[in-house]
Amino acid sequence: MAFESLSEKLGSIFKKLKSHGKLTESDIKAVMREIRLALLSADVNYTVVKDFVASVSERATGADVLESLTPAQQVIKIVNEELTSFMGGENDRIKISAHPPTVVMLCGLQGAGKTTHCAKLALFFKNMGKRPLLVACDIYRPAAILQLQVLGEKIGVPVFSMPEGTPPVEIAKQAVAFAKDHGNDMVFLDTAGRLHIDEALMQELSDIKTAVAPNEIILTVDAMTGQDAVNVAKSFNDLLDITGVLLTKTDGDTRGGAALSVKHTTGKPIKFIGTGEKMGDLEQFHPDRMASRILGMGDVLTLIEKAEQTFDEKKAAELEKKIMKNRFDFNDFLDNMRQLKTMGPLDNLLKMIPGASKLAQKDLSVDERQLSRTEAMILSMTKKERERPDIITPSRKRRIAAGSGTRVEDVNRLLKSFDQMKSMMKQMNTPAFRRRFK
Repeated sequence: MAFESLSEKLGSIFKKLKSHGKLTESDIKAVMREIRLALLSADVNYTVVKDFVASVSERATGADVLESLTPAQQVIKIVNEELTSFMGGENDRIKISAHPPTVVMLCGLQGAGKTTHCAKLALFFKNMGKRPLLVACDIYRPAAILQLQVLGEKIGVPVFSMPEGTPPVEIAKQAVAFAKDHGNDMVFLDTAGRLHIDEALMQELSDIKTAVAPNEIILTVDAMTGQDAVNVAKSFNDLLDITGVLLTKTDGDTRGGAALSVKHTTGKPIKFIGTGEKMGDLEQFHPDRMASRILGMGDVLTLIEKAEQTFDEKKAAELEKKIMKNRFDFNDFLDNMRQLKTMGPLDNLLKMIPGASKLAQKDLSVDERQLSRTEAMILSMTKKERERPDIITPSRKRRIAAGSGTRVEDVNRLLKSFDQMKSMMKQMNTPAFRRRFK
């Protein structure tokens, strides 16, 4: 997960800071030295580190902090605010054109995940009620068009392509005209990538920009390349004047240097981050929320948004009725567990809960395999057993264990946990409890 190592280092720095009580200027200088080293080891651009430390130091050595009753908390607050500022301050969204279609051109080096994230963006906006069109402008990479067509079919978004040999500029122009004729209000151009920045690539992108005047030019950057990502962003921005960055593969980058450096060095915001391999693993980038995650303060808003996107409202209403009537069964348990799994790796969800990141550091992480074993046990039950767990006798337990490749003790543990959950739900359904938390 992005920033994992940086988050741990800053956490230990602030833990020592809190134990000081009152702070002196020399204490602040020592902390700044440690923060500088933590940022550099996270592969943050040197100039960014220098500016960040200078900015925090200036604010942290003021009288308001040194004379405060809780100086350590004040320093953490300043670091949080400066992290947010350096990553862009506020969430910068894709600008939707008043005259459809909104044209979004994706560019970047080969291997950054451009084609996949082009489709992820299309799905993101499709889920918001838009009618996107994917456009195959990469005519050079073998199977690039086929890859986009497969992804388009997977997410239910049409893909525009033209016969072999058609120049990318012509493809882009024809695609925009097609979108206008067929009611597609967003067009995503998947342009060709290269293994390195070259004049032919940049000229082609420049020609496409001139021909279709895209509303947004989004650069896809591999987060795992660290400071190289910043150099790529600067080169593309100098020649194309990009409008934003989509940072890919953040789930595999524990350092986070690229995310902390891109905005400050290019002046262009990170608009989205790719957080996994699934088509739904794409998040809008919120600098304030990311700063909170880095400092172990959680990210409840993103967690809520993920839940809203994942959970079926109709099913949620039905579940509420069942809980009210004390009719929650293993079918409901299995359904909710599956929906929870679609929200992404559970360890990552845990880190979005304030304070929970400390639990994760103590190895109290979620075992994904245990969820699979639980699912296997429930599926080994008969329809009647899932609806009425109270009928599960010792012989039935042995059959369920044998059918799921688990032990009878595992089945007993599942049944006990389920009974405890039902008991808690029953307690939550009392008038006294509802009045208390209304």
